[in-house]
Amino acid sequence: MALIQTNLATSVAHPRVRDITARDLHWALRAGMNDFLALRGDILFAAFIYPTVAILAAAFALDVRLTPIVFPIIAAFTLMGPVFAIGFYELARRREEGVEPRWGHFFDPLRGPSRMQIIALAALLAMIAVVWLVTAKAIFEATLGTLHPATAGAFLRDLFGTAEGWRLILFGNLAGLGFAVVTLAIAVVSFPMMVDRSVHAFDAVETSLRAMGRNPAVILRWGFYVAAILLLSSIPLFLGLAVAFPVLGYASWHLYTRIVDRQ
Repeated sequence: MALIQTNLATSVAHPRVRDITARDLHWALRAGMNDFLALRGDILFAAFIYPTVAILAAAFALDVRLTPIVFPIIAAFTLMGPVFAIGFYELARRREEGVEPRWGHFFDPLRGPSRMQIIALAALLAMIAVVWLVTAKAIFEATLGTLHPATAGAFLRDLFGTAEGWRLILFGNLAGLGFAVVTLAIAVVSFPMMVDRSVHAFDAVETSLRAMGRNPAVILRWGFYVAAILLLSSIPLFLGLAVAFPVLGYASWHLYTRIVDRQ
């Protein structure tokens, strides 16, 4: 009996990960859209994002010195996306299991048995986001910052019209890509897994890394899909994020169910 219990505990903490294909990505996106149409999510997310965007826009308008960090800050929020989406994972899980999901359940993961593990992993992603911001600032100061653009217009002119600007674009994007890949590997299934079951953050991350190692090309493709959808939905004025973010949150849950054996 003790051996059986040990094996069960091991299977929960270190579940088998499956091979997936691009078809699974497309299926997950369709399932995410179906969840969105049934559960919505845009109203709740809009209530958060629109005031935030308005405050940021006002801050940048009043202080042009903030212009160089607009895109790094947006990228930092993207790195934190899996944390913000945990409520959508919970709603998708409940709908999948035939349990009526209500918006009061959105914050259930932060009240459940894995809450401290979720908070710990969220803190790790926050640290990664901070390191990214420090890195982005250092790249700016070593490239375009040497020209000291005084206005937002001068910043954009120098960005695309000088060698320093193109170096900023090149090195900034390469660094951003590196941080995005690390975050994707850590979080692609870890947060949904902690919503799904009581498991240590270390084990959830280990499972996520195994999933990435087993399906590197497909999961990188998923990361590209997520980045492209978020980028397109941000034009203009981030309005489309109220739809795109919930859809991606629901879809990420369904992708987790395809990758991780939940038995």
